Amino acid sequence: MNKKSLLVVAAGVVAGCVCTVLSAQDWAPSQYGADDRIGAANNLSPEQVLDAAKLISTGKVYSLGIDTEEGAPAYGGRTYEIDIVASGANVEVGADVVTSNDERVRTSFGIGSQIDGLGHLGIGNQYYNGLTAAEIVGDSGLLELGTHDIPPIVSRGVLLDMTRHFGVDMVSEGAAFNRAEIDAAAAAQGIQIQRGDVVLFHTGWLQLLGVDNERYISSQPGLGVQGAEYLAELGVVAIGADTPALEVIPFENPQRVFAVHQTLLAKQGVYILESMNTAELAADDVHEFMFVLGQPKFKGAVQVVVNPIAIR
Repeated sequence: MNKKSLLVVAAGVVAGCVCTVLSAQDWAPSQYGADDRIGAANNLSPEQVLDAAKLISTGKVYSLGIDTEEGAPAYGGRTYEIDIVASGANVEVGADVVTSNDERVRTSFGIGSQIDGLGHLGIGNQYYNGLTAAEIVGDSGLLELGTHDIPPIVSRGVLLDMTRHFGVDMVSEGAAFNRAEIDAAAAAQGIQIQRGDVVLFHTGWLQLLGVDNERYISSQPGLGVQGAEYLAELGVVAIGADTPALEVIPFENPQRVFAVHQTLLAKQGVYILESMNTAELAADDVHEFMFVLGQPKFKGAVQVVVNPIAIR
């Protein structure tokens, strides 16, 4: 089975909950309390917003999202389709001839630049804080842990430039970022990761998009399990990268499919940001910035397309 097939199968297993029921006793209740539903977003505060605003020195604004378009590479058969519904040129409204365009979109929200909510991936039909699939999944979306309940994320953003760390233009697939790599990259940039931060990795991988979509979606450098545990212990709110799955692929342990997702979402309540456009930040040598994200409030969604903003 090739890497792409493995990912499609893995995505199907996750989506279909074809797994053995396990005990959540090793990660539930959450450190934020048994009734908590927002995970590491508890580490946000008004004081952090004020501190993040102090990082603004030039006022330059960076869009971290990429375009979502038809034919974009995506996992598990996810697609995006858009049709324009035009009114025509001869509709008389009052004294004017008014024309308009609307759109109809058929899509998964797990395509392009996205945030994974805490109800996206679980272990053995158990999700963040030990909630079961039966408790969170309803006929009209998630009853609990939906992305519409994620608070606005405004905090300090940190960019770890892994191309600089490895001395390459694009980090190779299979390169894992664990504590040693994270600490080394942060130290080289003079950065100390703090509670409430949003941490982004720049790998150069996004330059494959539209050039070699097969390679882009089937493998990647990324976060390892130890690195995920380490950043969660530091109290970060969200972790992202310029890759479609954040975590390293091929997986560190082939028997543990999407183990970083399991660690961050189910066990630690840390949000995942995928396909972030970090290239301009890296080119401008920006290591910390104000990060702003107010996600669309599609009620019951497990993940959603986003365009976070970095302000320097």
